[in-house]
Amino acid sequence: MTSIDMPWFMQLVVAGFLLFGAIVALIGSWGLAKLPDFYMRLHGPTKASTLGVGCTLIGSLLFFSHQQEGVSVQEALVTIFLFATAPVSAHMMAKAALRRRLKGVPRTRNMPER
Repeated sequence: MTSIDMPWFMQLVVAGFLLFGAIVALIGSWGLAKLPDFYMRLHGPTKASTLGVGCTLIGSLLFFSHQQEGVSVQEALVTIFLFATAPVSAHMMAKAALRRRLKGVPRTRNMPER
């Protein structure tokens, strides 16, 4: 087993990103499972889980960039791709739901008129 030759503050930053990312992704997954209608459930994976997975990727990027010489290009590309595509896919799903006139619960605000 090799030891990690990384300053303690860098280990703390990486651990913080990983822990925060895991907690936020868990909250987003819980929202996806528990919220009552499609419009509310859409926020779970698109907002909270994107932030959670993004923080996990940034923590991993920092760790592997420190272990290698230079930036870990693969993780940087995955992070950029995640942050670029998640809002677009959420917007397209919301537009499709509005076109199909999916019903929402009474607590859902700003529903279109039938």
